[in-house]
Amino acid sequence: MSPISESYSHVSIPFIVSSHGDRSSLKNTNHQFPEETSRGLFASNSKLLRFCLNLTLRSNPSLFLDSSPPSGFSQFIGESANIYFIHSNFAFSFSNAAGMKEKKSATASTLGRILATCSKQAKDYGSCVASKVHEVERDICLKEFLALKNCMQHTRHLSALLNMISSSQSSVGSGALSHVYIQNPPLRCNIPESRGLFYDDANRLLICTTSSQIFSWQTAPFNPDVSPSVDSISEGPILSIRFSLDKKAIAVQRSDCEIQLFHRETKQILSHKCKAGSESILGFFWSDSPLCDLAIVKTSGMDLFACDSMLNLRLVETKKVNVNWYIYTHETRLVLLASGLQCKTITGFQLSTAGVVRLPRFEMTMAKPESNSKPILSSGDVHLVTVYGRIYCLQVDREAMLLHSYRFYRDAVVQQGSLPIYSSKLSVSVVDNLLLVHQIDAKVVIIYDLFVDSRAPVSAPLPLLWRGNQGSGTSSEAAIKENESSESSTSNGNIVMYEDAWTFLVPDLILDQTNKVLWRVHLDLEASWLLLAISASSSDRTSLLEFLQRRKLEANKAKQLCLGIAKDIILERRPATQVTQAIDVLVTAYSYSVKAGTFKEIKNEQTTAATPAVGASPDNERHVPSESSIDEEVEMNLPSGSEVNMFCADEQPESQLSSPAISPDELYKFVFASVEELMVEESEYLVAIITEFLRSISAEKLKVDLNVYVMTIRLLAYSKRFAELSLFTTNKIIEPSKEVALQLLESGRQNLRVRKLGLDMLRQLSLHHDYISSLVQDGYYLEALRYAQKHKVTSVRSSLFLEAAFASNDLQHLAAILRVLSELIPGFKETSEYFTFYGLLSETGSSVAL
Repeated sequence: MSPISESYSHVSIPFIVSSHGDRSSLKNTNHQFPEETSRGLFASNSKLLRFCLNLTLRSNPSLFLDSSPPSGFSQFIGESANIYFIHSNFAFSFSNAAGMKEKKSATASTLGRILATCSKQAKDYGSCVASKVHEVERDICLKEFLALKNCMQHTRHLSALLNMISSSQSSVGSGALSHVYIQNPPLRCNIPESRGLFYDDANRLLICTTSSQIFSWQTAPFNPDVSPSVDSISEGPILSIRFSLDKKAIAVQRSDCEIQLFHRETKQILSHKCKAGSESILGFFWSDSPLCDLAIVKTSGMDLFACDSMLNLRLVETKKVNVNWYIYTHETRLVLLASGLQCKTITGFQLSTAGVVRLPRFEMTMAKPESNSKPILSSGDVHLVTVYGRIYCLQVDREAMLLHSYRFYRDAVVQQGSLPIYSSKLSVSVVDNLLLVHQIDAKVVIIYDLFVDSRAPVSAPLPLLWRGNQGSGTSSEAAIKENESSESSTSNGNIVMYEDAWTFLVPDLILDQTNKVLWRVHLDLEASWLLLAISASSSDRTSLLEFLQRRKLEANKAKQLCLGIAKDIILERRPATQVTQAIDVLVTAYSYSVKAGTFKEIKNEQTTAATPAVGASPDNERHVPSESSIDEEVEMNLPSGSEVNMFCADEQPESQLSSPAISPDELYKFVFASVEELMVEESEYLVAIITEFLRSISAEKLKVDLNVYVMTIRLLAYSKRFAELSLFTTNKIIEPSKEVALQLLESGRQNLRVRKLGLDMLRQLSLHHDYISSLVQDGYYLEALRYAQKHKVTSVRSSLFLEAAFASNDLQHLAAILRVLSELIPGFKETSEYFTFYGLLSETGSSVAL
C-alpha cells in the first residue's frame, strides 16, 4: 500500500489506496473548504492501516453511530472493496465494485458531512497519525481520536437531517425535512349534510352546523378522538356562531342585521336586530370584561351589552367609529377596528377583566405602488399574536413585500420593525413563543424568534411537513420513518398543502374546509435547533443555548440539547470566553427559573434531564387559558414617553410547566464529569472553565455541587499545580467540606503542604473522627490520641491507636497509649483489646510501667 497525491482545488491531498484499488472510481462529496484546513490522514504502510482500521472499526464501532459500521465500511477489513481517505473536510472512496457506486457514494457523502462539522478534530487526529507513521503503537493519538469520535457521535442527527434535505422530493412533505409539521390524525368532522365549519377561539371549540343542529368538539387539549356535543337550533342561515364563555348560551349571526341567542337548557330564543339600511353587523364576540358580556361590531361602531341569565341584553356603551372590517382574538382580548379609504386607520380596544381600554388611533404602514392606485388593507392582512406574553400586531404590506410588526402601549402604538416576505399570500402561527410565517404561495414556513433584537429567521425556509402517528423515538428518527407511515396513511385522502380552503387559527391550528378536518401545528425542536446551528456561525453557541432555554413545550429535549452543546464546546477547546458566555447563559437561566418557581428537578439516574410534571403534557401546556392585561410587567425597554407598562398578555401558569433550565448538579454530572477523562491532559483549560463556572454560580448565589470542588482539586493535583491548589483552598474559591478535605488528603500524597491543608480543613470543620483517623494513618498516633483526649472523642476505635503503636515497634508508646485509653474510656481494662495488647507487652518482657 502506498500513498499517492491528487490535486483538488489547488490543494495537495494524500489518499489511502489499496494495492488492489482502482483509482478510476475516485469520488468526492463536492464539499469545498478553505485551503488552510486541508490536512489529511494518510498511511505509508499496511501496519499503520491495519492499526487505524482496528482502532476505528473493531474497538470503536460506535464511531459510526450504529451497532455496526455502515455498509461502506463493513468490507474494510479483509477486503479491498472500499477504502476511505479521511480528510478534515473531504471524504473520498475507492471501490472495485462498479455496482456499488451509488451506495458507496451515499456513505461517503454522509461521512464527509459529519467530518465537515468535526473539521478541527479530524485535522488534529489526521495530523497526529501522520506525524507518527514510523512509530506505530497501541493507543496512538488516542486523545485526538476520542475527541473526533465524540464530535461525530454528537453530529449524527445533523448528518441524518442533511441527508433528508438533499433527498426531499415529496410535494406533501411526508418524506422531507421540516422544522414545522402537522400531525396525523387530525380532528375530523364526519357529519353528513354539514353546512359549514366554524371555530370559537374563546372556548376553543370546532363547530359544525347542519340545518337544525350544532356539533361542537373541544380542541384543547387536542384529541382527534374526542366526541362532539350536540345542540339543536332553529333552521336558518349561519354567518357566525359562538358559545358564551360559560357555555350556557349560543349566539348565531343570521344576517348582517340580526343575531339570535339560544339558551342551551331552557331552549329560549332571543333576537337582536340593528337598524336595517343605516348600519350592518360585521360580527360579534363574548367578553369576560366586568363592563359587558357581549360585543357587537357594526359599521357604525361597537355596541357593548350586558346579558342576564334570561338572555336579556342591556346596552352598556357604544363606541362610535366608522368600521370597514375588524379582527378580534380572545387570547389578546383585543379588537381592532379598521376605517378610512384604504382601511389602514386602526382604532383598538382591549376588553379584559381589568375593564375596557381604548388604544391610541394609529395608521398602518403601506408602501405606495408605482401606479396611481391606492392599495386597500384587508382583514386577512392583519394578525394578532401573543409571543412571550406580549401582544403583537402583524400587517402584510404586499407592495413592499414586508411583514410589519406593532407593539401596543397604553399611550402609544409603536412599529417594532419589519420582516421580509416572499409570497403575496401568507398567514402566521405561534408555537412555543416562536412566530411561524407561512409563505403560502411558496409553500414554505419561516420561523422567527421575536425575543431577540435580530429579525433574521431561526433557520432557512422549509416546507410544512405532514407526519403520521408519532412513535416513541426522537423527532429525527420519526422523520426517517415517515415515508413508510405516510404511504399507508395517505390512502385515506389526498392532502394538498396550503390549499385555498385552509384557514389559519390563532395560535396553532389550521382548519381545512375542504376535507372538514382541523390540524394542529407542531414544532420539531430538534430539527429547528440543528437548522439554527447550521445557519449560525460556528462560534455562536451562546445564541443557540439562549434559544433552547426559551423553549417550554419540549423542555426535556431542549435540556438535553443544551447539555450536548455545553459538552461539545468544551471538547472542541473553544476559547474560554465563549465557554464562559455559554455557562453564564445556563446558570442565569437556572437562577431565573428557580426564582420564578418553574424549575422542578426530578432526580433519576437513568435520565439526563428532568421530566415534565404529571399532567403537564405539551397539549395541556399550550392551551392553558391566558388573559391579557395592561398591568403586566415585561422585560423589555419601554419607548420614550411611555409612563406605564406596555400592553401584554398574561402568560400561562409557569408552575405547571417543566423547565429546560439546567441545575449546577446536572452541569457537573453530564458535562464536567463526562469530559474529565478526555481532557485530563489539558487540565489547565478545564480548570479555567470550572473556575468561571464557580464565578457564575457565586454571582447568582447558588449552591455548588461539592463534586465540582473535588474535580478541581483532582485536576490541579494531576498537573502538579500545588501552589494554585493552595491558593484556591486558602482563598475559599474551593469551599471547605468533608469531601474536599478528603480529596486534599488523597492528592496530598504527592505534596505534604496540600495534605496539611486537608488535615487543617478536617480540624476546622470539627470532623474529629476523620481528623484522628488521618493522623493515625500518617503515623502521628500520639498526636491523634492527645487530640482525642482533649476533645473527648470516643467514636474512634481504640484498636486503631494500639495497632499503629505496635506496628512502630515502640513499646513505650504502646504502654502510654494503653494508659491513656484506660483513663479516657471507662471499663477499658476489662476489654479484650486491653488484654491482647497488655499480653503482647508482657510477652516481650517489657518493664514499661502502665
